[in-house]
Order: sequence, then C-alpha cells, then structure tokens
Amino acid sequence: MTSKPRTSALDRVLELNALLNSDMTAWMSREGLTPSRAHLLWELRHRGPSTQRVLAEAMGVSARNVTGLVDALVSTGFVTREPHPTDRRAALVSLTQHGRTVVTAMAEGHVELAEVLFGGLSDEAFACFTGALDEVVTRLRARLELEDLEVTDA
Repeated sequence: MTSKPRTSALDRVLELNALLNSDMTAWMSREGLTPSRAHLLWELRHRGPSTQRVLAEAMGVSARNVTGLVDALVSTGFVTREPHPTDRRAALVSLTQHGRTVVTAMAEGHVELAEVLFGGLSDEAFACFTGALDEVVTRLRARLELEDLEVTDA
C-alpha cells in the first residue's frame, strides 16, 4: 500500500479528533469547566469521595495542581472539601448536587455520542472498526513509550 491512503486515514483521524475536541470544549464552556476540571469531576464520579492525593494519582498530576482544581471547583459549586473522617491531615473531596447533575449529564452525553457515532454501523463493521482502532492505539502507545525511554536514556 502506498503512503497516500495511510496519510489520508491519519488526516481523517486528526479531523475526528478536532471535531470531538471542539464538541467537548463547547460543552465544557457552557458548563463553566475546563478539561482538567471536567477530568477531576469524572474521576469523582467513578471513585466517589476521594482525597486530593488519590485524585492527583488518578489524574497523573501533582498534588498542587489538584489543589488548584479543587479550589476552583469549590468556588463554582461543583465539589465540597470536608475533613476526612479518619485522617485529620486529609480532606475529602465530594461532588455537590450541582456537580452530580453535571457529571450525570456528561455520562449521558457520552452514551448519546457513542450511539450517534456507532449506532448505524453493522455488528461486523463495528467489530472491524474497534479491532483496527485497538491496534492503532496499541501502536501509538508503544511508540510514545519508546520515545519516552529514548528521552530518559539521553
């Protein structure tokens, strides 16, 4: 296969990424969120009330970064920060009712978009698509890990 079909396929993947990013950014903007704040809310949805340390580890960011995110989310009414019931040095971050409403809408939007994107595909087409996508994601992860190793070893 020549490189033209492959670069055309990459162009379509990049277009898909841009469209998804634009849609997500517009939704977050309407809700008063940034990608990092939305990520923290999503983690709380899946984990339940958590310490900032747990959230930092889950998000792969520093504790200082999470402190700033939580401060902003507290001030905008998405989360609360309360003393931890068993560790007096820690605080427990929890969703407020407003935060729960927003993450529920996020989850519903996630399901709705999946249906819009993939609902019209036959089972065979969907299986081919997800199989190819899994392979592509695996290849990209391997390449990025290799590049990280090369930078670390340099």
